[in-house]
Amino acid sequence: MRQYSSTALALTLSLIAVPALAAQQATVYRSPSCGCCEGWVAYLKSNGFDATAVSTDDLGAIKAKMNVPADMQSCHTATIAGYGVEGHAPIEAIARLLAERPHVTGIAVPGMPGGSPGMPGPKEPFTVFTFGPAGETEFMRF
Repeated sequence: MRQYSSTALALTLSLIAVPALAAQQATVYRSPSCGCCEGWVAYLKSNGFDATAVSTDDLGAIKAKMNVPADMQSCHTATIAGYGVEGHAPIEAIARLLAERPHVTGIAVPGMPGGSPGMPGPKEPFTVFTFGPAGETEFMRF
C-alpha cells in the first residue's frame, strides 16, 4: 500500500474542494487600520470567495464570541461556513476544513507569519491549528 504525506493528502483535497469554494461566503472582522487584513480579504476574493470585510474597534469581542484561544489569535477573525478562521490561513487549509468538516470550532494561524497569505515579506514556515472544545491540534504545516 502506498503512503502519502499529510501535505500531499491536503493538497489533493484542496484541489478537489477549491471549485466548491467559489460561492462560499466569508465575513472577515478586522481592525480599521490593518493593511494585511485587506491583503487576506483580497486573497480570499482571488480564490473565489464572496468575502466581506467588517471593520471593528472591538476585535476582542469577536474573538471571544468565536472562542478563539488567546494563544491562537492573530489580527483578524473570519467566519466561513460556520467555522472560525483566525489569521492568515491559506486556501488549502480552508478547503481541507470545508471538505472534511471536522468537529472543531475553527482553524487558526497564530500571529502574523511573514509571507503567509496577505502578509508581505519572505515566506516563513508556519502551522495551521484547529481549535475547539477538545483543545488545539496541528492541522497543516506550510
